Amino acid sequence: MKNFSEQDKYIRAKKKVHKVKGFYMHLFWYLVVNIFLSIMIFTNLDEGESFLQFEHFTTAFFWGIGLMFHAYGVFGKNLLFSKDWEERKIKEIIEKDKQDLWE
Repeated sequence: MKNFSEQDKYIRAKKKVHKVKGFYMHLFWYLVVNIFLSIMIFTNLDEGESFLQFEHFTTAFFWGIGLMFHAYGVFGKNLLFSKDWEERKIKEIIEKDKQDLWE
């Protein structure tokens, strides 16, 4: 097992936070741009034209693929429910139960 100094741990944590922040900014702009494009497409439809056409969603579709790769690069294969998440959630529930006992 590697023995990291406190400074090394801090640097690794800071890099991880920077990557996570970058992903959330990417997600934010994905949502903003695609909502804007959807509104523009919807308001400029010809009479009788359907909104549900593939060409109206190509930007969201292909950008979404890129966003998924970005998420995989930041969070790894355990995107939603990693082991760290499970451990944090278990500790959170235990702490909440302890607080409920004393109240």
